Amino acid sequence: MNFTLETILIFVAVGVGLWLLSFVVEALRPAPKAPIALSWAPDIPVAYVGVGGCKLRYIKTGRGPNLVLLHTLRTQFDLFQKVIPALAKQFTVHALDYPGHGFSDIPKARYDTDFFVRFVEDFVDVLDLSDVTLCGVSIGGAIALVIAGRCNPRITQVMAINPYDYAKGRGMARSSLSGWMITTTSDIPFVGETLMRLRNFIIMKAVLQGGVANAESIPPELLKEMYQVGNRRGHYRAFISLLRNSPSWEAATKIYGNINIPVCLVWGDKDWARTSEREHDSRLLRTAATATIENGGHFLPLDQPRALLDQIEAFAGRSQHCTPH
Repeated sequence: MNFTLETILIFVAVGVGLWLLSFVVEALRPAPKAPIALSWAPDIPVAYVGVGGCKLRYIKTGRGPNLVLLHTLRTQFDLFQKVIPALAKQFTVHALDYPGHGFSDIPKARYDTDFFVRFVEDFVDVLDLSDVTLCGVSIGGAIALVIAGRCNPRITQVMAINPYDYAKGRGMARSSLSGWMITTTSDIPFVGETLMRLRNFIIMKAVLQGGVANAESIPPELLKEMYQVGNRRGHYRAFISLLRNSPSWEAATKIYGNINIPVCLVWGDKDWARTSEREHDSRLLRTAATATIENGGHFLPLDQPRALLDQIEAFAGRSQHCTPH
């Protein structure tokens, strides 16, 4: 047997071994139980609602105009834990976990833009909300803009924070070396799934901390919970599907031109989006107000909660403009 053939056989054997090992590792992961109460706001009740055949986890708190908060990819509504208590003093705040995220159900589906848009629209319908301000971060910002582009009559204004609608949905690759590795390998059959099953806390921590300007902005308890949520059965497959359908976020920007309600675009100056990508949205949304928050990364609700609160209160509080920074 020549050296080349031996080398090939060794690589194949190692690959098959890792593939089989990954299933064992995944099967042994302890799945977390959904918390009965929120550690950061035990007085806010956690509820579940049936939407599109799925059970979605959500919270409702406060009094005033309806404000629906939409989180980023691979996080959950707890992303807003630093701003929800203050927002509840002026708004009726709703925040949900998307399907395949947090502690909501994880259906077998194509996790593309239309999938998330339909669930958020149905969530608003099921709760019979009207005169709604949608405020979303990352894919949450893109979801809000697409819903506005569909001229949903329940939505009256939109704040899109670091909208994730550029680079064919590969912005996460800019978060860290780990983010680049996960994003790049996700499209490769078997390889993407195998590496995802072999994930560990160090890798996930690097990806998530790559979304903030200051790594200490993410509370350790939240960081741990968001990692453990990935142990839920089917979660990693849903995440792989989201990554493989990521080009749909950029493709969806074609509907932005239909928007005829007030829009505010807010960026962290250290967000993954490049200047040209931010300007692209501004050109599509010519009447949108814009603002940039200094020392802010992709997860602005964690990174710069006070500055973001100022923006939300100024815009959603019916003045309908961002505060220039």
